[in-house]
Amino acid sequence: MKLFLRTAAITLSMALAGPAAAALAVGSPAPDFSVQTIQGDATAPVQLSELLEAGPVVIFFVPYIGASAAECREFAANIDAFRAAGATVIGMSRDPVEDLARFSANECGGKIPMVSADPSLVNGFNVNDSANFATRTTYVIAPSGEIA
Repeated sequence: MKLFLRTAAITLSMALAGPAAAALAVGSPAPDFSVQTIQGDATAPVQLSELLEAGPVVIFFVPYIGASAAECREFAANIDAFRAAGATVIGMSRDPVEDLARFSANECGGKIPMVSADPSLVNGFNVNDSANFATRTTYVIAPSGEIA
């Protein structure tokens, strides 16, 4: 399962995103967070540590949604495989919640919850590109809370 998740996330990211190295090393602890997700018209509070109790979490950061539709569509197209492996998938961007609501509904088919990543998330996952965007990076977080 873990190998599938890692391979799937890396393959999707590499195929769609071009070069970007994950800033947190494999085995390092992922920063815990509590956020509000938007998925279509629905919002829900989530906390990473609680999600990890159910299985691994795949988080993909995108610079801005205008350049990330293909990536989100690929994650949405493969969501059943991620779920079958017990994984939760969350997309993160610095875009405003209102834009992410439309993006989640239109580009992700309402299948991927999105988060408007604030500076603490972007900096905590070390994906700040110094221009108020997040670098295109995908992490698989093991149930232990470590980067896989």
